This record gives sequence, structure tokens and C-alpha cells, in this order.
Amino acid sequence: MTANNESPIRKAATLLVARPANDGVELFMVRRPARGAFPNLRVFPGGKVDDADDGFAPLCQGLADAAASSALGVVAGGLRYWVTAIRECFEECGVLFAYRRGTLFRPEDAAEAERFDGYRQALAAGDLSLRALLESEGLRLATDRVFYFSHWITPPTAPARFDTRFFLGLLPAGQCASRHSAETIAGEWVTPAKALARHTAGRWEMIHPTLTTLRTVVRYRELEPLFADVRARRHIGEVGPGLREQGQQPAPER
Repeated sequence: MTANNESPIRKAATLLVARPANDGVELFMVRRPARGAFPNLRVFPGGKVDDADDGFAPLCQGLADAAASSALGVVAGGLRYWVTAIRECFEECGVLFAYRRGTLFRPEDAAEAERFDGYRQALAAGDLSLRALLESEGLRLATDRVFYFSHWITPPTAPARFDTRFFLGLLPAGQCASRHSAETIAGEWVTPAKALARHTAGRWEMIHPTLTTLRTVVRYRELEPLFADVRARRHIGEVGPGLREQGQQPAPER
């Protein structure tokens, strides 16, 4: 606990993996286990920033720490949030944003897909580091394919506090998303409209950052305008008092 008896604020990153659908844009969402500070929640893949997520600049492509930090409004170290988001995405839904020999990674055959699933399991279990995986397979993180979306800090009344950066990425061709059986208890592709309807009906439990994110994306019927607005920071308007009270932070000045 901190000196003022508030819960410590832990840094985290979340990645919205998107794909086109007949009825609009779909996002991959998972359900947390019935334990911890936020049990049973439907969320996007993500988790805490680890100390080991620092120092990845040589293993990232298309984004330097200076540009990443500027985008987040921090002095330095911004790139680690991208690293966390990509790592957690791979652990929790098996999607890896990485380049191999200059092109986006996709398993070449069933045997390679099985090998990388083994990497995923070992990484989630703490038996393999992301750095070791990238170096052994000749990969570089595709940080230029993951775009900063929003920033949330859980309010002091929350049972656990997180300083979380949300990101958006398009599902790489040739990859499939599937939940991690040990870290989540459900996972599926869903349109924002359907996810919000399930919440309204009392079927899905979600908190404000997730709901606000879904309400932002539900306005888009196609991926191209969504990604264009996110890159240009047009997707989120002024953060009013209500959203500030729930923890949404204003975008840093450009």
C-alpha cells in the first residue's frame, strides 16, 4: 500500500485486435477468470507492464522510443507499452504482431503454427522470454502496426488500480485468435454493437474503459476509417468530467 493508504497504480497495456466482418468491425474479447480484483469481466487482451519489457528498441520495427513516448505524452520509455501490448496479445489470444524477413509474420504450415503455440504457452507460464523468442526465430515486433488508442487510470475507489494504455491493431493475415485456456475462460470475435447489447441485457460484465472503447468503435462500419481516425487521433473527442471521473485521460497535445 502507498503512504496515503491508496492501492499502488500498476502500469498496463491492452490491445484491441480488429478484423472485418459482414456486419461491421469485429474485436476479439476474452473473459477473465472468477478471481482477482476484477473477476468475470469481458475485456480485450492485455496485462501488466513487466520490467523485462524495457530495452526492446533493437527488436522493434517502425517505431522508436522517442516517437512512442511523444505519442503517449511521457518523457521516455513509451515503447515498452507497445511491447507489453504485443506480448500480452500473443499470450492471451495467440496473435503475434511481428515481422520476419521484412514481412508480417504468419505460420508457414501447421507444424510451425504448433511450434509457436508452444512458444505462447511457455511465454505465458514464464518459461520463455519474449526476447529469447524473437532472437531465436529472427523476428522483430511490428510496433508500427499497433496504434495508440486511449489512456485510462482506474479511480481511487477501484479494488485495484491500473494506468492502462489501449492500442489497436489489425489481425495479421494468416493468423487466428484463440483464448489461452489458463489465463481466460472464454474468447470470441464480436462486434461492438453485440458486445454492448449483451452488457445491457446483463449477460456480459464490463467496466467503463471497455464500454467506452466499444462505444467509440461501434460508430465505424469499416476498418479503414477507424484506423485512419485512430492514427490521426480523431476517434476520441474532448474528455468531459464524467469520463474523467471514470478514469479516462485526455490525449496528450501534439
